[in-house]
Amino acid sequence: MSHAILNMVQQAMSSPWLYVALFALALLDGFFPIVPAETSVITAGVFAATGETNLALVIVVAALGAFAGDHISYLIGNKTGRRLRDKKAFVWARNALAERGGLVLVVARYIPGGRTATTLTMGAVRHPLRSFTFFDAIAAISWGVYSGLIGFFGGMAFENDPIKGLLLGLGIALSVTAIVEIVRWVRKRRAIQASPEGLPADTSV
Repeated sequence: MSHAILNMVQQAMSSPWLYVALFALALLDGFFPIVPAETSVITAGVFAATGETNLALVIVVAALGAFAGDHISYLIGNKTGRRLRDKKAFVWARNALAERGGLVLVVARYIPGGRTATTLTMGAVRHPLRSFTFFDAIAAISWGVYSGLIGFFGGMAFENDPIKGLLLGLGIALSVTAIVEIVRWVRKRRAIQASPEGLPADTSV
């Protein structure tokens, strides 16, 4: 069973349509966050270690797709801003944006759901498009490099067993996400304890 799955994955990784699929998934993930873009990029990175895929091309198409998807999300936020402004995730993103500006976009790309909330909010509050594009380029490129290299080094560690390499890569990605979430939670708790009468203070990342 595992050999059959591995063969199917290897066939997909060797397809010339792989890079089109990676671009499309990364694009969709910008405004439809349940799409498994990061998992796909990590998987392609794993198979780059065995020569099935081109690591540089994986990173480039993933970053371009993420960049395009974030801009679509920004435009959606720009058009539907009034409906979004009272939702909890967008209140968080707006507060973080007010404190840290465009840099929050880079951090939010590594927070599940945070990237979409932030890009939509930046559109909703009419954040300057030039600034958004600049910081989003940093976010998209860093995300593409991060996801591709995690997979690649996982594949290098288990060159003869790509499935284990994939599990290692996904485990590292999940660990990074968990660390970010724990840091946010600790900061939030400290802010609540430090604020007058225990009222919540600004907990922006």
